[in-house]
Amino acid sequence: MQTIVAVMSVVVEKEESVESLNALLHDFGEHIIGRMGIPYRAKGVNIVSVALDAPLETISSLAEKLGAVPGLSVTTAYSSVVSEE
Repeated sequence: MQTIVAVMSVVVEKEESVESLNALLHDFGEHIIGRMGIPYRAKGVNIVSVALDAPLETISSLAEKLGAVPGLSVTTAYSSVVSEE
């Protein structure tokens, strides 16, 4: 199975979205290299970066599920690093 390294950026605009965000990240935890959250109190948002090493379909699935949560904005950057596992 081929995996790709990617970084997913999530902007949390509604505090009530955090529970869904954390639940989804937990569900995809085996593919997460690491995550970093930054509160931007002056603007009332939180910014979360998630580093992943997963099959393209898995990354796309997580992005789609996160994008469906009200109050979350998601974008993904894909590297050219592909490996066989």
